[in-house]
This record gives sequence, C-alpha cells and structure tokens, in this order.
Amino acid sequence: MDDQVPSNPLLTPENGDWETLDPLNGNQETEVSEVQQNADNEVSTTTGGEQTDDIEPVSDSRAVQSWTKNIDPRVLDLVYWRDVKKSGITFGSMLFILMSLSCYSLLSVFSYLALSVLTVTFSFRVYKNVLAAIQKSDNGHPFKALLDFNVTLSEEEVNPIVNKILKHVNCTVVELRRLFLVEDVVDSLKFGLMLWVLSHVGSWFNGMTLLILGVVAIFTLPKVYEVNKVQIDQYLELASKQVKNVVDKVTNKLPFLKKKKQ
Repeated sequence: MDDQVPSNPLLTPENGDWETLDPLNGNQETEVSEVQQNADNEVSTTTGGEQTDDIEPVSDSRAVQSWTKNIDPRVLDLVYWRDVKKSGITFGSMLFILMSLSCYSLLSVFSYLALSVLTVTFSFRVYKNVLAAIQKSDNGHPFKALLDFNVTLSEEEVNPIVNKILKHVNCTVVELRRLFLVEDVVDSLKFGLMLWVLSHVGSWFNGMTLLILGVVAIFTLPKVYEVNKVQIDQYLELASKQVKNVVDKVTNKLPFLKKKKQ
C-alpha cells in the first residue's frame, strides 16, 4: 500500500518524496516568464531597430556647439546669464543706450552720457577733498588706481583681433561675389528670397528697432534654448525635414536647380 502512486494529479515527486504543487504558483511563474520575455523583446527591438522619438537629436546640438566655439567665453557667460548681476547690468545698459538713440541723436546721447559721468566723478572728487580737509588727512587722489591703470592697447593685443576681423571680411566678400554672380542657382535664389524678406522687414521696422530686438534676442534666446533644449531640438529637426522635403520636390520638378556635382 505504501508503494501505490497517489491518484491526486496535483502531487508530484521531488527527491523521492511526494509534495503538493500549488497551481496558482505555477500560473504566476508562467506569467512572470512571459512578462520577462516580452520585456526582453522590447529592449532588443529598441536597441536593434530604429531610434524612437524620445531619443534626443544631436545634429542641432552639435551645430550650436560648433557655432559657439569661436565666441569669447566671457561673452557666452553674459548671454547665458551665468552671473545674473553682470548680465543684468550689461543688458540694461545696452538697452538704455539703444532706446535713447531711438529718441535722440547720437551726438545728444553721447553728450548727455559723458556729462553724467563727469558730474559723478567731479562730485566724488569734491566730496573726497572736503572730507580730507575736515579730517585733516591726505589720502591722495580718489581715482589714483584708475589713473595708474594702463588703458593703452599694444600691437600684440590688437593684431589677433584685426586678423580675425580681416578673415571674416574676406570670407564675406568672397561669398557675396559668389551669390551676386550666380555661381550656384539655388544659393542665389535663396539669397534673393532672403533679401526680399529683409525688404519687407525693413518697411515694418527701422534700423534702431531692429538693433533693440537683436539685443533682446541675444540675451533671451540662448538661455531659452539652454533650458528647453530637448523640445526645441525635436521641433527643429521636424522643421528641417519638412523644408528638405519641399526643396527636394521643387528641385525634382525643376532639374536646373540641382547643384552640379564637382
């Protein structure tokens, strides 16, 4: 009687003994294995297949990094508001001067600014002299440190700046010659379209207004892009694809617009 096999199908032999198998645990183990297998399939599909939309595009980021590589780090610190006090003073001063120039002539703005600085320095000098006379002390000139500061420019400091400016001027002249003489039809058409847009923008705003808008954009757009970099890169990538599709359709219908392979 002891060697008789139990008739209960839920009893299974293990190590010579008969133990009860819980059907719920068996089902749970099957479900866990199926979930794990599905997860592995999703991971392999994500890594082996095409990239999803959540992956950050790198083309626009690299373009921005290459563009800012040649800019002085101190300028980047100002436009990215690394030091809020310095950036605020610089932005406020430039905005105040440009808005003053939009209301008054250049000579008037320069004269008023110079007169204001002279009033402040003269008043401070008189105050220090009166204070020294009362205290019967001789502290010297109050601006002695600034008077001793070297404000002249040497050739070693000027030559690199002049060389950079000359390099950019030469590149601009060569590019303008290429565009105006229609070396490439597509590039000249793009240039003409840009000039047409600028002509309409110039009819809406004057030069000083454009300068003010440019300063505001310089001190706001880089910081906005830095904060919302991922979202902006995604939208820029979608926009660039749409523009590329339109350009491809136009060039296919107009074969003479295609660039000649060198």
